[in-house]
Amino acid sequence: MQNIDKTAQTTLVEQVMASVRNQIASRQIASGAKLPSIRALSQKLGVSKSTVVDAYDRLVAEGAIQSRRGSGFFVSGHLPPLSLANIGPSLQSEIDPLRLTRQSLAENGSFFKPGCGWLPASWMPEDDIRRALRSLARASTDSLSDYGTPQGLPALRHLLTRRFAEQGVQASPNQVMLTESGTQALDLVCRFFLEPGDTVLVDDPCYFNFHALLKAHRVNVVSTPYTATGPDLKLFEQTLVEHAPRLYITNSAVHNPTGAMLSPLAAHRVLRLAEQHDLLIVEDDIFADFEHQAAPRLAAFDGLQRVIHIGSFSKTLSASIRCGYIAARQDWVDEIVDLKLATSFGGGAFSAELTLHLLQSGAYRKHVGGLRTRLAGAMGTVSANLKAIGLKPWIQPNAGMFLWCELPKGLDSVKVAQSAYECGIVLAPGNAFSHSQTAASFLRFNVAQTLDPKIISGLERLMNQMGDR
Repeated sequence: MQNIDKTAQTTLVEQVMASVRNQIASRQIASGAKLPSIRALSQKLGVSKSTVVDAYDRLVAEGAIQSRRGSGFFVSGHLPPLSLANIGPSLQSEIDPLRLTRQSLAENGSFFKPGCGWLPASWMPEDDIRRALRSLARASTDSLSDYGTPQGLPALRHLLTRRFAEQGVQASPNQVMLTESGTQALDLVCRFFLEPGDTVLVDDPCYFNFHALLKAHRVNVVSTPYTATGPDLKLFEQTLVEHAPRLYITNSAVHNPTGAMLSPLAAHRVLRLAEQHDLLIVEDDIFADFEHQAAPRLAAFDGLQRVIHIGSFSKTLSASIRCGYIAARQDWVDEIVDLKLATSFGGGAFSAELTLHLLQSGAYRKHVGGLRTRLAGAMGTVSANLKAIGLKPWIQPNAGMFLWCELPKGLDSVKVAQSAYECGIVLAPGNAFSHSQTAASFLRFNVAQTLDPKIISGLERLMNQMGDR
């Protein structure tokens, strides 16, 4: 049940109704299930029994619940189709993760997208991909028409283990499973470990689609503030004690959205706390190849005992070549393979063959080397341009494509984003990334998508207009 806020503008009855609706929408209460008694719910929520009576009566009138004389109140009939928008607290549309994703993917080329999470198409190795496609088309291979093997292309899994070793992560090919994307990898891990009602810990701020995906799994989410060197360790421990989360989902290298990197000290402390509190960790390493020098990996220190390492090539190679991976304990991988087969049957062999070809040919290594140099230049340029108009980077990242910037005092990122969208600029407001809703003054910028001077001049004009109001 969501907490009751006695200082809120909505009435206590409306808040109790919203709490019950949320339980039903998130399927934490099954169809036909009995609701808490009036006395029990009033004690749990800290409201009067008359408030609960009024709330239940109104929900009965709506048809959401039924009253059975002498038995109590029950959820009506069949549950409605799962609606992610109705799970959890209501969000402004401008910070809803699903709306932001739709907006970034749907808008045409006339929009600037400094708030999106991918590189411009012109930065990707299109010529190398075309050559690899021609090579695969000439080869005698089943990858053009057949399913992939259950665990994924063996040659690519072998190559991935060698790449992991460069970051200190030791894994055998049998500990690696290929997926269609990093998102599918995380979804499978959540399906494997979580039950509705479990608690998951995320960073605050964190990648906004973590919030959306976890809604779909109907879990409770808690968060810990993220610092320039990792999670706030004191509050991290406090959260483990108070909420006993099952999973912690994080980026160790090139944190999204802040650009921060985990320190060795923080990594060791996080793992010690994870062991003490039986916490499993999902380490999303999708930005690994943007690093100039490898940051500490939790999977390296842990040896893949309680850390699950996931990633993909969508950010560095192509979003159209869907190829991701999971690295974990072999007994877990064996079970997750079955889950993958049950939910998506065989994986696509073609994307794995194409990724392997680009990695083996040396084209990918050359490409990411150029990307690092290009991103470093863009980081310096965009950082200076944003500072010049009053946007202050939280830190100056050592790698990657994101700047987490604070607006001038008095400006709200949602209102800035709304005005910018009307001018053809898609921004990413801070509270889309913040579970605690404490980042209203922040925006995330993708430096590769913020190089056009029209973006900076447009933002400056908007902020000046809003500051004058």
